[in-house]
Amino acid sequence: MADLYAYTDGACSGNPGPGGWGALLIARDGDKVVKERALSGGEADTTNNRMELLAAISALETLGRATAITIVTDSAYVKDGITSWIHGWKRRGWKTSANKPVKNEDLWRRLDSAVAQHQVRWEWVKGHAGHVENERADELARAGMAPYKP
Repeated sequence: MADLYAYTDGACSGNPGPGGWGALLIARDGDKVVKERALSGGEADTTNNRMELLAAISALETLGRATAITIVTDSAYVKDGITSWIHGWKRRGWKTSANKPVKNEDLWRRLDSAVAQHQVRWEWVKGHAGHVENERADELARAGMAPYKP
């Protein structure tokens, strides 16, 4: 049985500005890569956090059935948001602890719904630190942003 990983990243030129997201899905049997799939996209006017969220959402939404997956992200915002902060936001009617509206609520709701369909384990890695798959996800994010850059 293969283990499934999604390496996700977002990029933005300016914040806000043109942005892109990338997700590299890899199925592994031990150390052997069984299958790989690259996803990317972008928007003309967005933020880095929105692109980080869309990378994870897109990886999960591309799966055809309930799946056990490890999402590896360099975004503490995404990892902490989905594993910790979201519970309080939902209890408080999508308000922060300071009683302000949650930024990117639309995408947090979408991620919450996508996560509910799968068994998701979250891992954080330091970005731009030579992690091969994270660097490839960054390349995908930059490629997704390219059509929107002036």
